[in-house]
Amino acid sequence: MKDRVKRIFNNLEKKSEAIIIKNSDEHHIDENFFYVTGLNQGLFEGSIAILFPDGNIDLIVPELEFETAKKADVNANIYKNEKEFYNLLNNSISSFQNIGLNFKSISLRDFLKLKNKLSNADFFDISEGIEKTRLIKDQDEIKLIRKACGIADNVAKKIPELICEDLYEYELAAEISYLMQKNGADSPAFETISSFGKNSAEPHYSHGNVKLKRGDFVLCDFGASVKKYNSDITRTFVFGNATNQQKEIYETVLNAQQIAFDTIKTGLKGRDVHNAVDSFINNTKFKGRFIHSTGHSLGIAVHDGGVRLSHNSEVELKENMIFTIEPGVYIPEMGGVRIEDDVLIKKDGIELLTNSSRELIEI
Repeated sequence: MKDRVKRIFNNLEKKSEAIIIKNSDEHHIDENFFYVTGLNQGLFEGSIAILFPDGNIDLIVPELEFETAKKADVNANIYKNEKEFYNLLNNSISSFQNIGLNFKSISLRDFLKLKNKLSNADFFDISEGIEKTRLIKDQDEIKLIRKACGIADNVAKKIPELICEDLYEYELAAEISYLMQKNGADSPAFETISSFGKNSAEPHYSHGNVKLKRGDFVLCDFGASVKKYNSDITRTFVFGNATNQQKEIYETVLNAQQIAFDTIKTGLKGRDVHNAVDSFINNTKFKGRFIHSTGHSLGIAVHDGGVRLSHNSEVELKENMIFTIEPGVYIPEMGGVRIEDDVLIKKDGIELLTNSSRELIEI
């Protein structure tokens, strides 16, 4: 993990003597803690990772996390109360003045405490440097994401067998989540989306007490998490015989996705991919029905670093970035289609990490 830490320091605009990654409670855990340590177990509430330019890491963790912390290549220290915590912190970096913090994840309470305890330090935001680093995946990350994508593919192939008369949305969501773990996932990457009929026109609808009807779209958006790395895939089916309109919507989305695949090249901006997709859809009868970005970076977070392929995306596409490609068309009160796959950017194009069928399946 030392290489990841060194890369973060190299991507900072301002020189830093150390970086602090601070976790608060369960709702304020910074995934960068796991990114830099390589740990994939434990919660690490109230823990702190101190990063140094040479790649070394000091951890300060409560006693219940110490055995887990020892699995990482770090200098792990135990604290039993707040006084011990800050004594250890002071021993590690009290002489430093320029200290980087991930402002995007640290709580205000923790920031104010650090500012009080390290009153001589000049804290500054290094969140962009971390995001820039995480955008380029190393081979260990690619391996884990590839495994998570394989699990999602295996589940996607089995979904048609699960769809039947009188099925409820929540039942299908539960079956998908169960199958992911049965196939080797540690957990679902996010709350599984299983939407029927008109609900499929809501991109972030999850699932509810809705029974499947003949003629409904069935939209399933799900992902597997493997050692904290994620996949994200969407497949849309039709229960029964698809109407001409449903077929036309589906073909439009499928063609739009292929345009994205064909457009992606190193050196382009994220907006170039999105604008190609958006322009194609807007030149069909479904103008204005594509209502979100074409995709987002994928990694240790599902929306990794908040980077999207959108109309104003300035991110330069580079080798070993991983993005979702997920165009969609949504018709309120009727339904929607989204087809989503995960791609690894390579020197000469892309590698599709998800490979289950993208053709329209009528069940």
